[in-house]
Amino acid sequence: MTTRLSQLLLLSLLVLQATSGISIAEEQWRQLFNGKDLEGWTPKIRYSEAGENYNDTFRVEDGVIKVCYDKYDKFGARFGHLFFNEEFSSYRLRVEYRVVGEQVTGGAGWALKNSGLMIHGQKPETMAVDQQFPVSIEVQLLGGTGSGKRPTCNLCTPGTNVVMEGELHTQHCTNSTSPTFHGDEWVTAEVEVHGSGKIKHFINGELVLEYEQPQYDPKDETAKQFVDARKDNNLLIDKGTISIQSESHPFEFRKIEILVLDEEE
Repeated sequence: MTTRLSQLLLLSLLVLQATSGISIAEEQWRQLFNGKDLEGWTPKIRYSEAGENYNDTFRVEDGVIKVCYDKYDKFGARFGHLFFNEEFSSYRLRVEYRVVGEQVTGGAGWALKNSGLMIHGQKPETMAVDQQFPVSIEVQLLGGTGSGKRPTCNLCTPGTNVVMEGELHTQHCTNSTSPTFHGDEWVTAEVEVHGSGKIKHFINGELVLEYEQPQYDPKDETAKQFVDARKDNNLLIDKGTISIQSESHPFEFRKIEILVLDEEE
């Protein structure tokens, strides 16, 4: 009876998917941001301890997470990250974001309209008080400056390396093939992560970058502590935290959701 009911339920779901266009997988997406507050998230801002939300940098207003600097006199190199309080290995992460407002005084030129999604990251409580970025893989989010090309959903590697086209890739930042978004429109960024295997970046549903074998950079002093702790010379990173950045330019995030994938996928 149980098997028969399961078969009927699966058939019903398949019919629903075929007639409505709703994916079965989409019903399993988990909202990491509840739309009301920062429950489940921990800020770590440079020169502050984990959990201290310096100058209310990360806040929720009008149903979105806002990265704000209206309480700053100047940026002061206080790079920050807002960490979700769980680690993940194989998943699809989907985020809707936009660039807003003006960069705070003292922000670096390269940080103009610049934020990011950090994946496979270290935990916030393991970061030094003056540490700028968590050891992680960064999905860099950029806005256009009004003219010229400035792709988004790029790759940056604080304390890490990856393999690209069969070769160890040690370049710190690598551009994607995405279009440039000069305005304040909402953009959908998606990352497909398969543990220590392949990672793919998508913008508005289009594949714009892919690589594999995320790994610690043994030459990086911060990353070296994680390598030494393993005692097996294994550099590959198969899981870690997810966080969003504050790098001196206001950003907004209205959706952050995850679909955990089976190990076999």
